[in-house]
Amino acid sequence: MSRLSAWGGYMLHQLFIWWLIFKAKQQRQEMRKTVGLHWLNWLALTGTGGFILLHLVQTAVYYDGLAQDVSVFSSQASVVLLLVVVIIIEAPRRGLWFGSGGSWLAKTRPLFIQYHGYYFAWAITYTFWFHPMETSLGHLLGFFYTFLLFIQAGFVFTPLHTNRYWTLLLEVGVLIHGVTVALIAGQEVWPMFAFGFVLMFIITQMHGIGLSRNLRWAFAFITLVAIALVYQGRGWQHLHEIIRIPIIDYLLVLVIAGLVLLLQKTRRVA
Repeated sequence: MSRLSAWGGYMLHQLFIWWLIFKAKQQRQEMRKTVGLHWLNWLALTGTGGFILLHLVQTAVYYDGLAQDVSVFSSQASVVLLLVVVIIIEAPRRGLWFGSGGSWLAKTRPLFIQYHGYYFAWAITYTFWFHPMETSLGHLLGFFYTFLLFIQAGFVFTPLHTNRYWTLLLEVGVLIHGVTVALIAGQEVWPMFAFGFVLMFIITQMHGIGLSRNLRWAFAFITLVAIALVYQGRGWQHLHEIIRIPIIDYLLVLVIAGLVLLLQKTRRVA
């Protein structure tokens, strides 16, 4: 029953949110004209609340989530790819590197805009049901971050869904969760998560919200000082670890976007 409860709850939740996305796309014009929230937005939010309660009960009775059958790597990778797709979608507006270098991704953006909701919904829902609803600090922060992403899904075709400050908050939220979990687990590589995600903010993410040049330089300077202070004690031989996350993210951007562009070109030729 443990597996049935976890997989059954997950599948119901997954089909529910995919159905909502499908219906929302059919009624997008009506939803955009609605003052306040459309009934589909309310259904998404209340339905998500119901599935959160269902998962809470499932944890209390059977405890184990999807993690009893699948690797933790699958959950982590799903979120990493979600963040990479966000980088691709936002690149034409804010660039890839220091406000530039994102124009070549403009041709891929319509495809990702059209279908990203289905993938994001899978990544969020799968990760949510992967873990039991534990009350440890790491789990609580992880679920809080997941709840924010569910809220984002629930506000589809509303101004909040594309508000650049709100979406940036969702992007950088992984920093707090990643560092906290690493510290709780006693992992010495916590600076890899801390500075890796901060570098993503400095290089890419902060350039899309209209910050002044002086403020951007200030963020960069503070980051460099923090890196120097940490690695003065940790050892400079470990400094390379702070570029692992940016390298992985940018390589995935190049690979995924490159494949999409190649497929688009192949279809035009055919």
